[in-house]
Order: sequence, then C-alpha cells, then structure tokens
Amino acid sequence: MRALLPGLLVCLLYPALGQAAPVRNVTAADAPRALEGDGPVQVRWGDPAKFTEIAYSGNRWEAARGNWVQELAQHLAEQAGPRLQPGQRLQVTFTDIDLAGDYEPWRGPRMSDVRLLRELYPPKISLSYQLSEAGGQLLHSAEQVLSDPGFLHSGGSLRYRNDSLRYEKRLLDRWLQQLLPAAPAAARR
Repeated sequence: MRALLPGLLVCLLYPALGQAAPVRNVTAADAPRALEGDGPVQVRWGDPAKFTEIAYSGNRWEAARGNWVQELAQHLAEQAGPRLQPGQRLQVTFTDIDLAGDYEPWRGPRMSDVRLLRELYPPKISLSYQLSEAGGQLLHSAEQVLSDPGFLHSGGSLRYRNDSLRYEKRLLDRWLQQLLPAAPAAARR
C-alpha cells in the first residue's frame, strides 16, 4: 500500500501540475479588438479596460474575466448578417459596455465575486454604426446608447435563458430589429 501512495499522489496532483488553460481576460494585450473576417458585418471595439463594466466595477478583476466583448460582437454579427439586403454593409464600434448587474464587495468576502442582478444595474451598450448600401453610399450613421432599465421585468423569449449575456444579447436584438426591421425577401423564402 505504501508503494502505491506516491504513485497515487502524483496521479492526483498531475492535472494541477500540468498546463492549465489560462483564463481569458478581455483587457489582455493580445485580446482581439475586432472580429476577424471580411463579411458584411464588421464589429470592433477599443480597450475594454476603459469600458464602464471594468473601470467602475466593484471587482475589476472578475469583470475583466472571460471573452464577453468578443461574444457580444459575434452575436451582433450573426444576427445582423441575415437582416442586411444584398450588398449592404454594417460597421459597428462598441464604445462602452456595462453588463447587467454588478459586484458589491461591501457585502463581504464571500460575495465579492458574485454579480448581483438588480434594477440599479441595467445593461448598457454605447455604440456607433454606419450602414451603407451596395454601392458604398451611406444610408445611416449614428451614435447610440442602448439600455433596458426594466431588464429584469422585460420578459422576452426564453431564447437566451441559460446565457450569461442574455440581457445584453436581447438589447442588441432589439436594436437590430429597429435598425433593420425585416430580413431581405430572399432570406424569407
């Protein structure tokens, strides 16, 4: 039994000693600042460290974890693409993001890493966009602030119910419905 103990200990500790996958951090120097590709929808963003979500967070380190900016950009591109008319292009720049909820470290060490969802902390996304037609002529261009103060009571579909970015994705979906109300006729067939 004693001869097995060192081997068993090494087997149990091996995963901890191995190369663990690094936790993605949106503020890392090598983190993307735009979606790759040359499709009809281009989404980019500046330094997330300057976004309200991180700059004014109760827990900057926890707020910077993950890949949430790129996930929101990818969602926007996937939802907007089918809504564009053939040849149209949409360029969006996220200028500020504040995710729904916030950290309240004053509640004690056991709660400092917990994002609390309350009406006090609605999702908010500031962006600028340019929508151009096939010939390159500008159709729309504006800066907008998207927010949903009643996000906890807005209902909506259960489409994103298990998604940590459900409120922000719903906010982007509503904006796209206003900007691009109907999908092209070819896509509806």
